[in-house]
Amino acid sequence: MAIDYDRLLNWKIPDVRQRYSQRDTILYALGIGLGNDPLDENQLRFVYEKSLQVLPTYPVVLGYPGFWMKDPGTGVDWVRLVHGEQGIQIHRLPPPEGQVIGCTRVTGIVDKGAGKGALVYTERELTNAENGELLATLTSTTFCRGDGGFGGPNGPVKPVPQLPQRPADESIALPTLSQAALLYRLSGDFNPLHAEPAVARAAGFDRPILHGLATMGVAGHALLHLTDYDPSALSSISVRFSAPVFPGETLTTDVWKEDGELFFRTHVASRNVVVLNNGHATVRA
Repeated sequence: MAIDYDRLLNWKIPDVRQRYSQRDTILYALGIGLGNDPLDENQLRFVYEKSLQVLPTYPVVLGYPGFWMKDPGTGVDWVRLVHGEQGIQIHRLPPPEGQVIGCTRVTGIVDKGAGKGALVYTERELTNAENGELLATLTSTTFCRGDGGFGGPNGPVKPVPQLPQRPADESIALPTLSQAALLYRLSGDFNPLHAEPAVARAAGFDRPILHGLATMGVAGHALLHLTDYDPSALSSISVRFSAPVFPGETLTTDVWKEDGELFFRTHVASRNVVVLNNGHATVRA
């Protein structure tokens, strides 16, 4: 079954109402490595209930609509799709516990041609269920590798930020735990690719890989380090996923600072591979 452009563009994705607790907020932070240094009180604020703070990347796991592209009616070859890009615009950080509503819709589809795949753009608005306040707008690009050539438009393709052509201003290295994927999946993404060795091998990996959004969270932690751990300092973050990470690897985020903007990429030095590219964040004035 091939993608039907109009049908997929107008696909109704059910809204998600989610109640979350301080325990969930802490679990997310632990999943991306906060608390690695037990004497770092800046990190402690995100993993300890006393004066608990919320990380700026936390909205990615709230109001998540699930793996809706697996529905045969979408026409998507879900086995071959990959998460290509993710963006977060933060209007107001969610409280440490509460109830949110996630409203997701398809905003665009690009047919790259037969054998070249397709891009599906989605947007999720996250609101506070108690007062209707808009908390975050999340944008995502899914690369459907097996679905090009269905006769859809070949553009427009969203541009990606370009990194400055000079040495980075800062480099922050953060370790990940060997059990990071097993921890992170408890925040809602239970894809067995991140837990079962047999599933990982079937996908071409010698062991389970870390969730892409967990890698983004580690990069977000690196950016937070540059704001003296002020979670309200960042108003947006966007990344392009370029390679998988294996739990236990150290991630180094190179950052360029330019007039209230941060450009970044994240790499694994031990394998000399860039895992996040074309990263961009804005800092509140």
